[in-house]
Amino acid sequence: MAIFTGAGVAIVTPMNENGDVNYEKLGEILEYQIANGTDAVVICGTTGESATLTMEEHVDVIKYAIDKVAKRIPVIAGTGSNCTATAIYLSQEAEKAGADALLLVTPYYNKATQKGLIAHYTAVAESVKLPIILYNVPSRTGCNILPETAVELAKNVENIVAIKEASGNISQIAKLMQLADGCIDLYSGNDDQIVPLMSLGAKGVISVLSNVAPQETHDIVKLYMEGKIQESCALQLRALPLINALFSEVNPIPVKKAMNLMGMEVGPLRGPLSEMEEEHAAVLAKEMEAFGLKLAE
Repeated sequence: MAIFTGAGVAIVTPMNENGDVNYEKLGEILEYQIANGTDAVVICGTTGESATLTMEEHVDVIKYAIDKVAKRIPVIAGTGSNCTATAIYLSQEAEKAGADALLLVTPYYNKATQKGLIAHYTAVAESVKLPIILYNVPSRTGCNILPETAVELAKNVENIVAIKEASGNISQIAKLMQLADGCIDLYSGNDDQIVPLMSLGAKGVISVLSNVAPQETHDIVKLYMEGKIQESCALQLRALPLINALFSEVNPIPVKKAMNLMGMEVGPLRGPLSEMEEEHAAVLAKEMEAFGLKLAE
């Protein structure tokens, strides 16, 4: 049984102008996501600026989201770290708070060998009972989960059940699904590859695009699942210019800018992230309007 099928939003963490977490605004955007077809919420992931949250904030934001969503859709807590002990602590706190699942990014900066990845993920998984989604995003972490490693973990660790693949390497992902033979669920970690990965058996996407276009992102997956492949592909292709604009600078710089352009008032970014360059912001606004998103006056 998949943790979810469809589009899970990798949700931003709204900030007040002084840099504090804006919990009231987080509640508003969670309600917006649920009302517009999002199938799951991923809280405190990369898009949520987890790397700059304090440990206390990280746990509090997870708790707030779980309480606000109140089991209407799954809440998946980002609890990965480049320190195994920290990942265990955050994972146990998320479990206590009532999370439905965990998303564990590969260790970044210090990285790990494939043997180290197996030891790291096994230790974290054995510290909790929640289902776990591995998160492979080597462009950000410098650490790649090889297909053989993911399959070994899925086959030998009961609660490692899925992988968010953002390597962009379709050949690697195809090999993973061939080796897995159904033992691991796949989610696209790239908005521009939802349909390609669904053709390899993905259950959906963990999406940045969903922050501004939740219904359309949900529909890309739903249409594909209903066998309406051409319609799904057409929507995927129509979204590509907007997706490209949302990744014209490092995530989540553009998506926070997009939400602010829509009047969602999610606030500033925390350093070292900086505000979007004006020329990129102009392209983003143009592509948002072309896609049919309404900008604030």
